[in-house]
Amino acid sequence: MIILKSLQEIEKIRKASLIVADVLQGISDMVRPGVSTQSLDEFAERFILSAGAKPAFKGYRGYPKTLCTSVNNEVIHGIPSKDVVLKQGDIISIDVGAIVEGFHGDAAITVPVGVTTSAAERLIRVTEESLSRGIAQAQPGNHLSDISHAVQTYVESNGCSVVREYVGHGIGRNLHEDPQLPNYGEQGKGPRLKPGMVLAIEPMVNAGGSATVVKEDNWTAITMDGSLSAHFEHTIAVMMDGPWILTKK
Repeated sequence: MIILKSLQEIEKIRKASLIVADVLQGISDMVRPGVSTQSLDEFAERFILSAGAKPAFKGYRGYPKTLCTSVNNEVIHGIPSKDVVLKQGDIISIDVGAIVEGFHGDAAITVPVGVTTSAAERLIRVTEESLSRGIAQAQPGNHLSDISHAVQTYVESNGCSVVREYVGHGIGRNLHEDPQLPNYGEQGKGPRLKPGMVLAIEPMVNAGGSATVVKEDNWTAITMDGSLSAHFEHTIAVMMDGPWILTKK
């Protein structure tokens, strides 16, 4: 069941989302060669707690950390560790959520570590732009799959592939709510978008094939062919006049 949110509820999601945006900005400034993903996680937890919020991921279905930090061919759900030290030329996807007054915000970015390859930079650009294309379709009266289709067509027109095993989602009092939001599909399918819907739109894009496999830690998803992967996400609200990006300052 898709739960429509009131403006007051959307404002609470916005509060959580702005904390998420601030965390991601702070972490992106920290990313450099020699930094461990554990140090990024510690910063994020301190920041969220000091802002009067709670980490949304820590303890969720047993997940042990505040961030997901996915490096190079890791797609999503990479677990921060003191043993994972960033190197020049890596790319890292950082996913974080926060809870304020019982409501969730969720967003992700992918950033280069120092100077990376032109191919990696292009993958990051394509993924971020695909998110923008998807968000632009979050208009009242459109179908949910119009978002999916916009992401898929842009990604594939640029020679990359969308991950199919993991999807975007509704968000509100729970981190994951209906509807599920794939990053692929035909136009004009699924429920019509209505004001009050709040969605986490999150393209996960691989430079190679779309297939993924989960590592032995039972969390970290990696590309099956070893290709690079990037991930961007915003929490958005469907409003009468179009999408409101809640995780954008």
